[in-house]
Amino acid sequence: MDRSIISFGERIVAIATCTVLALTLFACSYRKEAGEKAKSEAPKGPAPYKLVFPLGLVAESAVIPKDNPLTVEKIRLGRRLYFEKGLSVDGSFSCASCHIPENGFADPEQFSTGVGGKKGNRQAPTVINRVFSAVQFWDGRAASLEEQALGPIMNPVEMGMPSMGVVADKLKGDPTYVMAFQEAFPPDGAITPENVGKAIASFERTILSGNSPYDRFMAGDTTALSEAAQRGMKVFKDEKKGNCETCHASFNFTDENYSNIGVGMTAKVPDMGRYKVTKLEGHQGAFKTPTLREIASTAPYMHDGSQETLEEVVGFYNKGGHPNKWLSPKIKPLHLTKQEEQDLVEFLKSLSGEVTWYGKGQPD
Repeated sequence: MDRSIISFGERIVAIATCTVLALTLFACSYRKEAGEKAKSEAPKGPAPYKLVFPLGLVAESAVIPKDNPLTVEKIRLGRRLYFEKGLSVDGSFSCASCHIPENGFADPEQFSTGVGGKKGNRQAPTVINRVFSAVQFWDGRAASLEEQALGPIMNPVEMGMPSMGVVADKLKGDPTYVMAFQEAFPPDGAITPENVGKAIASFERTILSGNSPYDRFMAGDTTALSEAAQRGMKVFKDEKKGNCETCHASFNFTDENYSNIGVGMTAKVPDMGRYKVTKLEGHQGAFKTPTLREIASTAPYMHDGSQETLEEVVGFYNKGGHPNKWLSPKIKPLHLTKQEEQDLVEFLKSLSGEVTWYGKGQPD
């Protein structure tokens, strides 16, 4: 047989084989590139958000539930809900109406005014540094910040909504909220009371105060505190003087516990505080120890807002609170001099520093 014919046939087979191989490789490469492109174009989940803690705060002490991790989308939604007056029955009040950023996220009024001009009987506590606390409210009736966030919305003397179901239906009627919930809570984006609470709590956990003159002094800046504030710090810490750290402990200046110091116990019907929640003997008239961070910006003071100035607060403690059947054994006359009282006030003022939160400086 002619060898030229065999060679020609072999060449044809070789060419065909190479062509098939090339097409196979191209198809594999195309599928791989298409898959990678589809993967890159697929909707991304919520972006994790990392808190940046100012000087003096301890990141490891943050309380962030495992079922409510911080994300940018959730915090952004929570911020909007925090300032949303539409969460009140008449559209006139939001969380920020009583927890005002310019006033240390507290209320300068003794008792906040709610819908219909109604007023409660407790002072609005600051929202600052709530990330370090689990149980909330003056009496600790809310087990979490998520639960606390929903309380005022349905409180008849605060925002006055008849139910969280009504709130959810109202939000569902706003396409922009529907989209925001889908971004914050994929894949279904459910607008539920639980998710409303999670979003608001996530935003509130970004509200932080640190980097105060006290923090800078403790970090080595000997010029950060005035001489009076330094003397006041010694009074604050001295067990034989102020002994303030027995309750206002650690970096956030609170033990997160409850004590009866005599405030309001002269009333005809005193507020029983923690006792209303626990029904335990000894909890009568006990209220949560508040943080002292930004204390100079959060007047008036005490659970009933009965003390208008830091000088008045220090004077109250100096005389040993107000005697009553359930007075904490930690409360007793301090016998401070006028100078020591003034110095202690100066130290308390040094606990005001840098307040940060997500979206600070942006329109509400």
